[in-house]
Amino acid sequence: MRTFVVGDIHGACRALVQCLSRARFDYANDQLICLGDVCDGWPETKDAIQELLKIQHLIYVLGNHDQWTLDWMKSGYAEKAWLMQGGEATVRSFHGEPDLQALEFLDDAKLYHILNNTLFVHAGINPREPIEEQGADTFLWDRALAQEALMNYFGGNYTPLTRFDEVYVGHTPTPFGKPVLGGGVWLMDTGAGWSGVLSMMDIETKEIFISDPVPSLYPGIEARQRKA
Repeated sequence: MRTFVVGDIHGACRALVQCLSRARFDYANDQLICLGDVCDGWPETKDAIQELLKIQHLIYVLGNHDQWTLDWMKSGYAEKAWLMQGGEATVRSFHGEPDLQALEFLDDAKLYHILNNTLFVHAGINPREPIEEQGADTFLWDRALAQEALMNYFGGNYTPLTRFDEVYVGHTPTPFGKPVLGGGVWLMDTGAGWSGVLSMMDIETKEIFISDPVPSLYPGIEARQRKA
């Protein structure tokens, strides 16, 4: 079994399929860890979830946009802030109606995943507090760890920022069109939700598989998605 990690998909199912194909991903035997935010932005949130459900060894970590989508599916109420940041495309992808399969998929998502002292989380953690004592707001929204990792990357500082051997996060896009590593933290969001690409990595070999620029996969469609 190979293990891969993928950044924020944001409704770009075509980019997801490209990454899986380019990695020659085995849906029956390989493992994929998703860092959250399959929802919002491009028009195929429902299709992207259905594609992920084909993977037998899938670990899905909840993102902040996923939580917004889940709240809508459970309550029927769509927050204006969410609709303006990609939620409108998600609502359209489900034809305005909550989808039971997608609701169960998102409701079963993990706030974080630890594998062999490697942490996978959507936004970040506070490295100065036990992870068990931290709340969902930190895991889904906090950018402090990612910003510190970026500063370490620019400064060539390899001192670990956490007690984990490695940390993989999404949420905070890199400006390079590829994942970057700083202080033991991999930043995997490469802007698929807006004008960038989707990136997927083999966590053992560090080989990276990148989609075409997402706007080129959806000609004539504007991603109404800004990072929140």
